[in-house]
Amino acid sequence: MTEHIDNKRLNTDLRSRFEYLSKFLNFTSADITALNAIAPKIFPRIPVIADTVYRKLFSFDITKQYFFTHHQGFESISPHADIDAALESTQISIRKDMLSIYLKRVLTQRDWNDTFLQYLSQVGRMHTNQAGSTSINVDYIHINLLLGYLENLLIDVLWKAENLDDATKLAMVTAINKLFWIQNDFFTMHYLLKTKEDLSSTEQISKKPHCCCLIN
Repeated sequence: MTEHIDNKRLNTDLRSRFEYLSKFLNFTSADITALNAIAPKIFPRIPVIADTVYRKLFSFDITKQYFFTHHQGFESISPHADIDAALESTQISIRKDMLSIYLKRVLTQRDWNDTFLQYLSQVGRMHTNQAGSTSINVDYIHINLLLGYLENLLIDVLWKAENLDDATKLAMVTAINKLFWIQNDFFTMHYLLKTKEDLSSTEQISKKPHCCCLIN
């Protein structure tokens, strides 16, 4: 029997959206348990993972440029700064801490309640210009790649972990994969919202009557 999904609620209610994602991806309590079990394996590697992520971001000018712009609460980084010096700057150190906090939370969360869904949503929203600051407005292509890269780093740690049988590793890798698809969707949701708003503004401008330059 075909299950009805309310399309409007998908875009207005996080719980409804999450429930649909969970059903489609078959994300269950077993996956949450697997994520919790991953935590002790990942936590010791988080500082290295965070450093690796930012070194990757600094390896391309198109992603590196975002850190040269002044962000609220951060000092801007000089484009001429040595990469090692830049990665040890206050701004990047704080961002590494934020990434560490994110990983620890998503891997230890036992109850994916509304508060946690709001957290996942806010992580996506803050990278657009929807969070009240146009200075944090990263093109989605870079977000998509970053999530994929971060997922690969976590999977690599798990795959090399000792004292885990293949069935357990498979369950953990599957759970990580589902987690990042859900998080990716919560990013996409806000980027699509921004796109719709931009298109709406463009349509309104195009509907305005054109003036004749000879009269007005």
